[in-house]
Amino acid sequence: MGLVGKVIKDCVHTLGRGCIYTYDDLLQIGYIGLCKAVQTYQPEYKNAFSTYAYRLIQNEIYTQLEYAARCGREQATDPAELPCGGLRDSLEEQEACRELMNLLDRAEATATGSTAKGIRAIRMRIDGYSSKEIGELLGVPANHVTAWVSKARNHIRMYRLDLLRN
Repeated sequence: MGLVGKVIKDCVHTLGRGCIYTYDDLLQIGYIGLCKAVQTYQPEYKNAFSTYAYRLIQNEIYTQLEYAARCGREQATDPAELPCGGLRDSLEEQEACRELMNLLDRAEATATGSTAKGIRAIRMRIDGYSSKEIGELLGVPANHVTAWVSKARNHIRMYRLDLLRN
């Protein structure tokens, strides 16, 4: 188990509620990555096998966890079924998140056009969607989404400064 166990210990901090993989599943995925490392390792590059294998195992596990998160997000309808990315937040973190979401709500109420689209895109980014995925859903290129988000961030920043001044 040595190297695979070390990768899991270093890289996977918690398997949240709704995660489809157990620790044993991650071990099996890691072993697949180890087999791929054995097949593709080239000693003439003069790097240690363990370094090469570590990255390959890590990438294999991350790829599977990312896939599981996407599948879970697409299939889950009940919020309790959604994958949890970590341990429960502390009360201070929960309060800070609530305040940020309230700020986002108030800023969205004053936003129009591409700024409003940017705030909606920020909400989707919070839910785990990439700019590319958001663009596909909205029928626009990813760089449009990035521009909207940038414009929305500036709007939120200015809105927050106005609140602090008053």
